Amino acid sequence: MYRIAVIPGDGTGPEQTAEAVKVLRAVAAREGFGVDIATLDWGGDRYLRTGEVLPADALDLLRGFDAILLGAIGHPRVPPGILEQGILLRIRFGLDQYINLRPVKLYPGVETPLKDKGPEDIDFVVVRENTEGLYAGAGGFLKKGTPDEVAVQESINTRRGVERCLRWAFEYCRRRNRRKKLTLVAKTNVLTFASDLWERTFREVGKEYPDVEQEYMHVDAACMWMVKNPENFDVIVTDNMFGDIITDLGAIIQGGMGVAAGGNINPQGVSMFEPIGGSAPKYAGKNVINPLAAILAMMMMLDHLGQEAAARRVENAVMAVCRDHLRSMAAGQMGYSTSEVGDLVVRYL
Repeated sequence: MYRIAVIPGDGTGPEQTAEAVKVLRAVAAREGFGVDIATLDWGGDRYLRTGEVLPADALDLLRGFDAILLGAIGHPRVPPGILEQGILLRIRFGLDQYINLRPVKLYPGVETPLKDKGPEDIDFVVVRENTEGLYAGAGGFLKKGTPDEVAVQESINTRRGVERCLRWAFEYCRRRNRRKKLTLVAKTNVLTFASDLWERTFREVGKEYPDVEQEYMHVDAACMWMVKNPENFDVIVTDNMFGDIITDLGAIIQGGMGVAAGGNINPQGVSMFEPIGGSAPKYAGKNVINPLAAILAMMMMLDHLGQEAAARRVENAVMAVCRDHLRSMAAGQMGYSTSEVGDLVVRYL
């Protein structure tokens, strides 16, 4: 029996997570395990109603669950940053979910904008440090609102934070056992302090993993090669900001946000899984949004919880639906409604 916290989120988030929960209950019944699901109304509507983004005891409450399934966050009546920082970043930082895991995998039947590339070429994973860097919140304003205004945003990188991320990436690369190649993405030629710490630690830790091929790549070059030769990548490890950017590039080459999912992982604590796309409020309530990213986030959650057979069953079902049914990954162009896509995945389990 697994206790799962579901935060449906905003806009189309509740519609997407409803289908993920539908598939979760179905695969649990087939694989013989139980799920106890608690739905938490943390999002834009609650904030507008109460003025509170998260209750004071939110993190303590979440620590009582085995995992968290998060829907898309973002409300058109709430200024940008309030919900993202107050929910997503607060949970990531508060629960020390220091790994952001982003598979970039093209499924058969899904179109990629890359010419002459197919599923055999696009299958790699980005491991992004998730609690430091430019997102740590260090900095501030001087003389704000005047012609002499200064804005400072500092990138915080600690040896401990960098090393634990790199070690996790090496171990993941070894477990993945595909090409056993780990690529560090940084910018040592310009960001000579933070990137130097990353590269030095990468080389030092890498001595303990002689079976893993190791390479370094500047972030701008990595973006170029992700487009030109994505087949050259196996696992990428990088810092918070670069990881945020290249994973969106990864999402589009795997077919778009409709199939992009990620995990925020604390290997010793509670982890959270989410679709990568936004809340798409203009489609809310229309039953036309693609739920596959939320279903794949739930699949990653199952894999993390040790239900590997259930996770493979879900992924195979999603692949069958993509291959045999959907005309497009875009909202309103799939040829099926949101709930019908969920039903198809259940049918193929």
